Formats: sequence, C-alpha cells, structure tokens
Amino acid sequence: MNAAASDPVDILAVRGNAIEEFLGDAARLRLAVFREWPYLYVGDEASEGKYLETYRQHGESLFVVARAGGEVVGISTGMPLRGETGEVQEPFVAAGIDPARVFYFGESVLLPGWRGRGIGVRFFEERERHARGLAGVENAAFCAVDRPAGHRARPPGYVALDAFWAKRGFVKTALRTEFTWKEIGEDTASAKSLTFWMKALDGGAQSCQKVDASVA
Repeated sequence: MNAAASDPVDILAVRGNAIEEFLGDAARLRLAVFREWPYLYVGDEASEGKYLETYRQHGESLFVVARAGGEVVGISTGMPLRGETGEVQEPFVAAGIDPARVFYFGESVLLPGWRGRGIGVRFFEERERHARGLAGVENAAFCAVDRPAGHRARPPGYVALDAFWAKRGFVKTALRTEFTWKEIGEDTASAKSLTFWMKALDGGAQSCQKVDASVA
C-alpha cells in the first residue's frame, strides 16, 4: 500500500496498551528514517521490538500517528522520563531534576514525502498536550545526536533542526548522554554522544532553569 501525496493526513493520539497496534509501523519507520543522516542507524526488527515494547507497557506513554490513505507514514513517541532507561534519566538526576517532573519525547519518524506539511509541528503539539495532562509533569525534553560539521557522511546543504526545535520553545542544554548503535560504515556498534533539549511546560520554569542552557 502506497499513500499518495494528495491523500489527507489524519493525526491520531494513541495511549498505553492501544499502542500495540502500531508497534510494527513504528519499528518499520525507525529503521527507515534513522538510517538517514544524522543517525545513520543500522538496526534490526528484534531490537526495535524490544525497545518499543517499553512504550506499550507504560500506561502514560503516547504514540502520535500520522496516517494517509490508510497507511502509517509517521509516528512520534513519548513517555514519562521515570519510565525511561538509565542513560536517559541519569543526566537529569545529576542536574537535580526529578525525572517524575519530565515528559520525554522519544522520536519523531516521518517518511520523506510527507515532510514540510506541518506534521512535525503536530507531533510536538500532541505530545505537549498529553504531557500537560499528567500530574506533576513540568517539563518536556528530548535528545539529539551530536555530529561534527565536517563529518564524512553529512549531506551537502543539510540543515539541522535546531531552529525548528527552538521555534517550538525548546532550548539546547548542557545535559548529555551516550547511546550505542551500529551506523552505516561501521563494523561494530560504537558510542554516540547526544545532547538534551528542554522546554518548561505550564508551571515548569523553575525546574528548567536548573539546567545551564549554554553549550559549547
């Protein structure tokens, strides 16, 4: 099934166990989209299934699903930070930020033909709406991979998403973590540095100010 560019796009917010219907779509999209720059991710269905199962098991997790012509063309995910792995939680704990006060945006994966149509904005809006409805949550956060400007695989003319994220109200912080994955051109997996971006939601300014927003 191939959605046409003229097909209207429906946005669906799916929570908790209802996410199960879309786990396969999320794995498919992650494997396709994260293979692109800047992640260059080489994954497999087994590891994707294990990772995504965490979202299905958490009652306050969220998938924002974009569908066109009956086909899922994009998915954005999120869950309370306290349900995430140590690699994600520990930088916040070290900075004195209670994970219970943060909603973590996992990923937004959208097929190329559907970009530039406002879907990415809706992904952020729906996740923030969900986060604001959770007791005790004051901030939203996500992380993005760090890549040097002169990286061999950087496409000519590539424009980073920093301005898009800043327009959504997020600030780049000094919080960093590392994830390990195999990328295109690597024989084995290696550690990659990622930097967190953060936004104060309603009533969350105090917690957000604990993070030094100046980065090198």
